[in-house]
Amino acid sequence: MFNIFIDHLLAATWGQTLLNVCLLILCLYPVTGSFFWFAGALSYRFFKTNKRDDDWVNLPVEKQPMITIMIPAHNEEVMIEETITYLFENLNYENYEVLVMNDGSTDKTAAIIHRLQAKYPRLRTIEIEKNKGKAHAFNIGMYFAKGEYILSNDADTIPEEDALMKYMNFFIHDRDMNTSAVTANMDVQNRTKLLGKSQTVEFTSIVGVIKRSQTAINDSMYAYSGANTLYRKQFLIDVGGFRQNRATEDISIAWDHQMVGAVPRFAPNVVFHMNVPETIPDLYKQRKRWAQGGTEVWLTNIKKFIFHPWRRRYQLSMFIDSTLSIIWSFFFMITSAMFILLMLYFLVVGEFERIYHGIMISFIFVTFEMIAGFMQLLAALILDHHGAKLKYLWFAPLYMLFYWMVNPVTVVMTFIPACKTILGWGSGTWTSPKRKSLQK
Repeated sequence: MFNIFIDHLLAATWGQTLLNVCLLILCLYPVTGSFFWFAGALSYRFFKTNKRDDDWVNLPVEKQPMITIMIPAHNEEVMIEETITYLFENLNYENYEVLVMNDGSTDKTAAIIHRLQAKYPRLRTIEIEKNKGKAHAFNIGMYFAKGEYILSNDADTIPEEDALMKYMNFFIHDRDMNTSAVTANMDVQNRTKLLGKSQTVEFTSIVGVIKRSQTAINDSMYAYSGANTLYRKQFLIDVGGFRQNRATEDISIAWDHQMVGAVPRFAPNVVFHMNVPETIPDLYKQRKRWAQGGTEVWLTNIKKFIFHPWRRRYQLSMFIDSTLSIIWSFFFMITSAMFILLMLYFLVVGEFERIYHGIMISFIFVTFEMIAGFMQLLAALILDHHGAKLKYLWFAPLYMLFYWMVNPVTVVMTFIPACKTILGWGSGTWTSPKRKSLQK
């Protein structure tokens, strides 16, 4: 009887220890994650930096591979003419075409494209009667594209003038035969409002740190930049194109490529400029879509990692981070609700000293998170564009306080819709965000 009691006690002790370790990992995840990305970014800078980041060459016209710049467009009358005009009149490349997928637009998008076709002979368009989503439009356009490379380009996005030439420097060598896609460095155009300036810091953090870190560790990548990525068309065909019922085609295709052993590349020297949401409701809708897309690819691939971890070892760090991120989001929401309820209870019963202690402990924890996040952002701003964006460091506190709160909320809110998508009830239909002409 005594031995049975000891066995139960030891089992309880080990169980309690395991639970404490799990809780400690979840509590420290944001802090350790920031330090991890910080170290990874430095590793990329000192050990992984490719000569093509700075030492790219101009290809003569006869050696330029054909590129199809594909623009999925749904009610883009505000920006489409500016974007097409820029693409034809400013790019340092000759062998390319522009293919616009007019995805069930009900505004003047079609009329604008047809008018511009008289001016630009290399502009083609495909009319899709019913809006079935960006991925659906891409899959149709992929088989009409003349180029062996396809550049995804959103209707409100303009790449730098040398973008196509720099992109091709990642494909032209023998060592690049397994490169599936090259994704560029996002930059924010509309920085006039506080949200725009804050997202400048955020995109620098995501692109400048996380993608550098993932590339430095094992040539993995959580997501391409949907607004501007150059794909090798054959690799799109090899994985069956884009998944049409997913919330984010860029996250989904990046995982699909890596599951077949293809290699994604990040090109920090290729810059493209894009519009970002300028209101909190629009920003929240965007982040909900991103969160749902991330959960969908996690659910899609979870069995592959559980049953074949060694085969997926090069993408394992990416999967582990995604797993911890989803679990931490639920942990954050549950513990935050418990903390608020506990503080309200102490307030009702008059335990003001406990309220003070709870607030102080929370303040200390948030301070550690702020320090870790600040180091991540500082490294990102220094590495990106050789420190040109350091002036936006003042907006880092808004990023860390606001966006770290938004991310777990969106993950929790979209978990059930993501599960429905995996079960076959997803829809790829989309609505373009509100656009604003930058020229006007």
